[in-house]
Amino acid sequence: MNFGLTEEQQMIVDATRNFVENELYPHEAEVERTGILRPELRRELSQKARAAGLYAANMPEDVGGAGLDTMSWLLYEKELGKTNYALHWNCVSRPSNILLACVGDQREHYLLPCVRGEKHDCQAMTEPGAGSDLRGMKAFARADGDDFILNGTKHFISHADVADFAIVWVATGEEDTARGKKKLITAFLVDKGTKGFTVRDGYQNVSHRGYNNMILEFDDCRLSKSQILGEVHKGFEVAGQWLGATRLQVASTCLGRAERALGHAISYAAERRQFGQQIGKFQGTSFKLADMAMELKAAELLTREAAWKYEQGTVTEADMSMAKLKATEVLAMIADEAIQIHGGMGLMNELPLERIWRDARVERIWEGTSEIQRHIISRELLRAHGA
Repeated sequence: MNFGLTEEQQMIVDATRNFVENELYPHEAEVERTGILRPELRRELSQKARAAGLYAANMPEDVGGAGLDTMSWLLYEKELGKTNYALHWNCVSRPSNILLACVGDQREHYLLPCVRGEKHDCQAMTEPGAGSDLRGMKAFARADGDDFILNGTKHFISHADVADFAIVWVATGEEDTARGKKKLITAFLVDKGTKGFTVRDGYQNVSHRGYNNMILEFDDCRLSKSQILGEVHKGFEVAGQWLGATRLQVASTCLGRAERALGHAISYAAERRQFGQQIGKFQGTSFKLADMAMELKAAELLTREAAWKYEQGTVTEADMSMAKLKATEVLAMIADEAIQIHGGMGLMNELPLERIWRDARVERIWEGTSEIQRHIISRELLRAHGA
C-alpha cells in the first residue's frame, strides 16, 4: 500500500481545494446566517462545478462521470468536506452510486440525468419508528396487478427538498426465519409529483444549516413494476452491493473538517500570546495539538486502508465501520479542542469552528450510529470464533 499521492491525485486535490476555497467558502457566512441555500446560488455554483469537472466525480466514465478510483474519490471528498454541507453537497452533487443498479429505461430517466446535473436523487430509508432497525420499517407496498400501492412515512430524508425523485425502501412481504418473521425489503424509484407522494418540511437541525431534512408521506401511491430498483424483495442485496462506500464518504468529509479545524488551532496557538509567550508553548496547548494531529492521522490511515482494500475487492464491513467510527469521533474531539484553544473566540461566528463543532454532532448518528459501527466491528471479530 503506497501512502504517497500520484501526480493525478495531487491534481485532483489541488483542483477541488481551489474550487472549495474560491467558490464555496465565500458563501458560507450567508448560508450559516440564513439557513438557506438560495436556488439561484445553487444553480450558479452547480454550473461552475460542472465546468470545473468536479460534478458527479464519484460515477464511472461509462455513464459520464469522472471515473475516479476509490482513493482519488475519497481525497476529493475530503476537500469538499471542509466547507458547509449544503454548499458542497447540493452544488457539487455526487449522485448515489446505487443508481448504477438502474436497467433499461431507468438509466435514461434516473441515472444519466443525475450524472448530467439535470436531476437530483435522495435516499429514503429512515422512519419515525425505524432508524437503525430497517427491518422494523412500517412503510409497505402491496402488489396490485402489475403495480404496487405504497403507504407510509419516511423522515430525516436529506436534501429531499431539492431532489427530483426518491429511492424509497419499503417492506413488500415477509419470510419465516429461525428467529421469526422477517420483512422483505424492496427499493422503488419514486418521482416527485406522483399522486399520493407528498414532501413536507422536516425538523430544525443544529447541524449542517441549509442542508435540509424532509418528511416524505405516501398515501396510496401507485407505482409500476418498472420503478423497482433491482428485484422485488431484494432491496438489501442492492444496498449491500452499492451503499457500503457511503461510510467511507462520511469518514472523508469528516477528515476534511477536522483538518480545517486543526489548521485554525495551530495558527492561533502560534500567534496568540499570553504571559509573554505564544500559547502554543504551554504544555496545556501543545499537548492538545499533538493529540489532535496524532488522532487525525490515525483516522486518515484507517480510511485510506479501507479505500485501498475497497479498490482491491478485499474490504470488509468492519474496515469501513472502523473508518467511519474513528473519523467521526476524531472530528468531534478536534472541533472541541480547537474551540478550547481559541477560548471565547472559538464560539464566535467570525470563525468556522463553532459551525464545525455543531456539524460534527450528526456524523456519529447518520449513515449508521457509532453504536451500530461498534456492533458491526465486534460481530466480525466474534464470527471468526463461531460466535
